[in-house]
Amino acid sequence: MSTIVYPSPIFGPIMSRRLGVSLGINLLPADGKWCSFDCIYCECGLNAERRATMPLPTREEVKDALEKQLQKMRQKGPKPDVLTFAGNGEPTLHPDFPTIVDDVTALRDQYFPQAKISVLSNSTQIGKPKVRKALLRTDNPIMKLDTVSADFIEKVDRPQGRYDVETIVNYLAQMSPKVIIQTMFLTGNGLDNTTDEYIKPWLEALQTVKPRQVMIYTIDRETPVQGLLKAQPKILDEIADKVRQLGISCSVSY
Repeated sequence: MSTIVYPSPIFGPIMSRRLGVSLGINLLPADGKWCSFDCIYCECGLNAERRATMPLPTREEVKDALEKQLQKMRQKGPKPDVLTFAGNGEPTLHPDFPTIVDDVTALRDQYFPQAKISVLSNSTQIGKPKVRKALLRTDNPIMKLDTVSADFIEKVDRPQGRYDVETIVNYLAQMSPKVIIQTMFLTGNGLDNTTDEYIKPWLEALQTVKPRQVMIYTIDRETPVQGLLKAQPKILDEIADKVRQLGISCSVSY
């Protein structure tokens, strides 16, 4: 069982394999998960095993904690490459997410204007106009689309409410050309979204979305459900080449 739970509201900086020196902004409670997915590969564990009891950090708490950390980093380093909304679940669930984005942008501009603002999101809240507009005010809205197979989504991502992947794809297309798509590829336990059965319709969805970039990755840490396996580098490279053939930039994290 995975045991990684991040401090809140600020953690790091950490070295991200995709983003560089990343200062984390965790809008979820510090003692557990708060997520609209219950992914079987989540490094923070399953929702039922990591129920949060603490409240969400307030907008003011996030702003104050971030400014203190940025002041410290300006004095002692390191310089952040990115300020990343991530942590113990889905950041866009926070009711003040849009205004917090504005606060973070103002502080970034004051202390480290060269740093990018990123959001790691599972895309479940993009049907809300205020959330979608706030995501587009960030530099890197990195949105999850593991597959377009409803059956695979139910088995692996396990939405905690209504989730229609065709609707999500249409909303993602509304975020083009700024949107970045992130996709987890894995095998094991009778699961494998690296085959043509899954890749072909996923590529078709990418043509609809027209993202500026696709980030494909695989399991990097312990997973709460045992028996899941990393996708092989050769397979990931082959998938990335197919994305690039569409004229879309693609990065791979093994």
